[in-house]
Amino acid sequence: MPKIKTSRVKYPEGWELIEPTLRDLEAKMREAENDPHDGKRKCEALWPIFRISHQKSRYIYDLYYRRKEISKELYEFCLDQGYADRNLIAKWKKPGYERLCCLRCIQTRDHNFGVCQRRLKPQSRGWKIISKLIALDVSLYLDEPPMGT
Repeated sequence: MPKIKTSRVKYPEGWELIEPTLRDLEAKMREAENDPHDGKRKCEALWPIFRISHQKSRYIYDLYYRRKEISKELYEFCLDQGYADRNLIAKWKKPGYERLCCLRCIQTRDHNFGVCQRRLKPQSRGWKIISKLIALDVSLYLDEPPMGT
């Protein structure tokens, strides 16, 4: 009799610590994908999806690179399973891209202008007031459109 193959995924050590947060974000993503988008422009319907995708990627990035709370094995597992965007995290590691909200902002073919304002360093914009710097990230956590779309 042939062996039955099962597709059980072996979770690395430490998965139980980050699983509840990732499951919550997955549930929010499903809600955002299933929300009716009547009366909204196509790009407006995608804003919540981009925001949640950014949150998942930033959560895993912070745990591994900033707080150093998860192992490399768990980090690679999350990237391989699609819990975070590998390309976006690769951009965050480069200087000048630390505040990038999505990869779409740096694709010049999608815009008539250069790059998203979020990517530019605050010194190059001439802003000296800290409240304006904080206002840059407000759109990621509210239901406002990201800058540059």
